[in-house]
Amino acid sequence: MLRPFIGLAALLLLIIPARSAEPQYAIFAGGCFWCVESDFDAVPGVLETISGYAGGKSPNPTYKTYEQGGHREVVRIKFDPARVSYAELVNILLRTTDPTDAGGQFCDRGFAYTTAIYALDDAQAMDARAEKIKAEAELGRPIVTPVEGPARFWPAEEYHQDYAARNPLRYWYYRSSCLRNRTVEALWGERAYAGVRH
Repeated sequence: MLRPFIGLAALLLLIIPARSAEPQYAIFAGGCFWCVESDFDAVPGVLETISGYAGGKSPNPTYKTYEQGGHREVVRIKFDPARVSYAELVNILLRTTDPTDAGGQFCDRGFAYTTAIYALDDAQAMDARAEKIKAEAELGRPIVTPVEGPARFWPAEEYHQDYAARNPLRYWYYRSSCLRNRTVEALWGERAYAGVRH
């Protein structure tokens, strides 16, 4: 008796498109925001990246004032959770940075360039802490990247956005002279840049 209804339900599933998941957001600090933005632009499922500032106390930070206001350079990532999970994004952040360095990242030193995960809700915080534990087990070293609570995101100036695409020679000179790739590869080995399209 139920077979015609089961057949009809299966047919409707083929005809009616599946509802896609609503886009979600992540805010990560990983040193120079040009580099973090460029790496996450190469992750399938990432829909948009915006460089900016977060974590400080001063309103309306600019490139000239964000450090004094206690902000970090960050990237806000808009992603499709049906294609890439928040946990996977955390995993990628950790494997595209040196999360064992508490003093900055590569040639950029100071708090403004330290790594951090700004979890936007409890689920993100739980996923981030779980990924940190896994990464520590892989490396056999402590991960100093903090998991912090939600922070106000302030977009950076327009000339910082899509910097790698708009200024490829200057960008790659900076990235190579800062030894970013070499340091990440020495730390993570074959797991470096896992999840990032080359």
